[in-house]
Amino acid sequence: MRFADAAGRLAGQAGVALGWAPAAFWQATPAELLALVRALRGDEVAPPDGATMARLMEAFPDG
Repeated sequence: MRFADAAGRLAGQAGVALGWAPAAFWQATPAELLALVRALRGDEVAPPDGATMARLMEAFPDG
């Protein structure tokens, strides 16, 4: 299977399962997509560490 075919199929599945528009899929990182899939499956998802939280707070201030 070609990458484009696999990516298109995964984008469609993300749209159905997560309600994502294509832009949301293409802007997500593989790690973000994996975390959501694990959460949907009921797998334990580790909370972000302090450094990750600091980066998130800097990138997305509550301003």
